[in-house]
Amino acid sequence: MNVSLDHLSWTWIVLALTVPSLVALLAAWPFWRHTEMIFGNIVGTAVLFASGFGLIWREYVAIDRLVRHCFDSGGFCWPVPSAFTRFAIYGFIALFEVFGLFALSLIVERRRRERDYSPEWR
Repeated sequence: MNVSLDHLSWTWIVLALTVPSLVALLAAWPFWRHTEMIFGNIVGTAVLFASGFGLIWREYVAIDRLVRHCFDSGGFCWPVPSAFTRFAIYGFIALFEVFGLFALSLIVERRRRERDYSPEWR
């Protein structure tokens, strides 16, 4: 599972920064092309928040297994950084990805709107 109690799982953080953004963009793009900006944003947001929730859940299960194993072996351990900090990292990654998706949809919408007008009216 590649989770440790004494450091962050950078592999999963990098994965959270890249893959969900690409999948959300691919999911929203067909709707944006057909001028359905809001529905595209909803679909992309659902993908991003679902992946954020899934990564938080994965981190929770991994930490729980390690702490239980430590307790069963007679030790007393706590994750550093805390579980809340680890969960917050994934939550904020998903939130900032949603902000980026919305900003990108505004750019796409503006370009599409400007393309519909003749150059003399711009």
